[in-house]
Amino acid sequence: MEKITNAVILAAGKSRRLGSLTESMPKCLLPLGDKTIMEHQIENLRSNGIEHITIVTGFCDAMIRERFGDGYTYIENEVYDRTNSIYSLWLALKEIKGGVIVLNSDVVFHPEILGNLLASPHPDALAICFQNGMADEEMKVKVQDEKIIDISKQMDPADADGENLGVVKFSANGVKVLFDKVDELVGQGTVNAWAPLAFQEICADHPLYAVATGGLPWIEIDFPEDYEAARDAVYPKICRLRT
Repeated sequence: MEKITNAVILAAGKSRRLGSLTESMPKCLLPLGDKTIMEHQIENLRSNGIEHITIVTGFCDAMIRERFGDGYTYIENEVYDRTNSIYSLWLALKEIKGGVIVLNSDVVFHPEILGNLLASPHPDALAICFQNGMADEEMKVKVQDEKIIDISKQMDPADADGENLGVVKFSANGVKVLFDKVDELVGQGTVNAWAPLAFQEICADHPLYAVATGGLPWIEIDFPEDYEAARDAVYPKICRLRT
């Protein structure tokens, strides 16, 4: 099985839905315990053997670089206020050689979720929380025979099998397939879209597998109540399960 040692963290956005919490700082620098959200992510990546981490910045670029310093590759999305994660992904994939883990900078997760994703025999896979009762905000997925057959926020929740966490794995070959699609979409002017649009576009012809969270705790932080839940419930649960 191909060993993956690269990761890309997408951290360019302003996160306006968090209001005053992110008025003057990026979401990834919000504290959870004695570390920031991104520091927890980096700790998880390092503990799972990821050696090379690329951070795509935008809003408060200098603040992120100052916080983390040397030892990382930084790519600035200078048009972060007019683009979305698909454009940040495009910027990163132009520089990546080999397989990669891609994650959004706003997801807090138990490290075994990443470990199980890396250990999956499937070369290209997404971490998925299988659940019902989702709303419009979630990035919903439809799965058949372990493969992703659709992924979209616009999907009818009744048709969805679960939610995409925003933690994905691509092999070296998968990166080539993904970049070709992202490059095509960006070339057509599709720059203000979520990165999973590209996953949706390739899954019909290129197998993308679902790797379940298995009930391990995680949360994506979009709104103030998400941050409260991460701080007061999810992160403490992760700490308890790790000890």
